[in-house]
Amino acid sequence: MTTAGFLVMLFSVGTVTTLFSWCIWKVLSTPRETEKIHGVEFQTPDMDRDRDG
Repeated sequence: MTTAGFLVMLFSVGTVTTLFSWCIWKVLSTPRETEKIHGVEFQTPDMDRDRDG
């Protein structure tokens, strides 16, 4: 492997490792995040039909 190829590989692996570590830290360090999650209630035409008759 050439020096340039080795540097590109180190840069890309380092970037992915850093991003992965940041995401894990962000998920684990955010307090009470489940209280902010809101569900989505879908209202489709067939649900209205079932309710009406």
